[in-house]
Amino acid sequence: MNSKEVEAGTGLLYTRPFLLLCLSHALFASSFNMMLPELPAYLSSLGGAAYKGWILALFTLTAGISRPFSGRLSDTIGRIPVMYIGVGACIVCSLLYPLLPFVSGFLLLRFFHGFSTGFKPTGTTAYVADIVSAERRGEAMGILGICMSVGASGAPVLGSWLVKAFHSMQYLFYASAILALLSMLILMRLKETLQRAQKFQWSLLRIHRDDIFDPQAIPAGIVMVLCYCSYGVILTLAPDLSDHLGISNRGTFFAIFTLSSISTRFFAGRISDQLGRIPVLKTSVLVIAGAMLLFAGVQEKWVFYLASVVFGLGNGIFSPAINAWTIDLGDPEKKGRALATMFMALELAIGGGAALAGWYFADQLGHMPAIFYTVALMNVFAWIYLWQEGKK
Repeated sequence: MNSKEVEAGTGLLYTRPFLLLCLSHALFASSFNMMLPELPAYLSSLGGAAYKGWILALFTLTAGISRPFSGRLSDTIGRIPVMYIGVGACIVCSLLYPLLPFVSGFLLLRFFHGFSTGFKPTGTTAYVADIVSAERRGEAMGILGICMSVGASGAPVLGSWLVKAFHSMQYLFYASAILALLSMLILMRLKETLQRAQKFQWSLLRIHRDDIFDPQAIPAGIVMVLCYCSYGVILTLAPDLSDHLGISNRGTFFAIFTLSSISTRFFAGRISDQLGRIPVLKTSVLVIAGAMLLFAGVQEKWVFYLASVVFGLGNGIFSPAINAWTIDLGDPEKKGRALATMFMALELAIGGGAALAGWYFADQLGHMPAIFYTVALMNVFAWIYLWQEGKK
């Protein structure tokens, strides 16, 4: 691939760099997602049941804080070093969880573990934007999302099985570290795509106001906040809802959700390339709102499974379109900054949704419907905002 192809992207999609990147991203997603179903119960066993909402909130707080840094570094020292930082955080934190088996230690690691998603997705998405043409950008984001979903779908089930089989969380943590290490080994086979990449200097960590937000990408950030609070809510409440319904493997929801998401990512990104980002996004937020209404009325397993499928469908439509729309809106010379803006909104939404859901839920099942109704309404607001944007 010559320098012009790297800079502008090519008409090809399934190139060797793209496929390797997708495999690395799938393993990365597996690494941190495999823990999610078991962490609430693990924290309770440490005496921290009151802090369940902070499992995701602390993780996403650090991810959000690190986004301006990852965006700036991605546009200066390169995409691959930024990905190394993210995957490295997964490896180190996974290995440290067994060494800090107390509430404060666990919460501290959740805080630092957030650097993983603060860096890896920013570098990965910018790398894809470098090697794929704008005409196939939505399709590429959809395929990348599929690979992440594949990694996230089986990993939670595997994680829950490891805990049940060995009656210990240690095997889960070590398995997470191994998957992250494999992801990093694959990255070592990729070449940097950023032209005129700089050597790292500490001065690059001095973040200015212009490095934090790309004003042109703010519309995508607003939609992300309104829509993705539902994701933080469901990640926090799904394990407890599974227990209440008598579903023995807490990873079942994650498997159903992500497999359903994969089914729409195959075509959603391509449709957004053909029909436009906003029409696709408007459809997705209404589907997600419908899923939240289903979760609010769950009394039986089949309704829970149906809601999980609908939620996956909505998110599978939403993710590739919002990623592509962000790059479309942003400065072509600063893709990392535009993506950092959108990802900061994502972390704010997930973290805020998780924290508020954990606080209001307080182990009271009767509180769940009000939480789901609230995030359903937020998705309706997202539709209204997109409708206004589409008229411009």
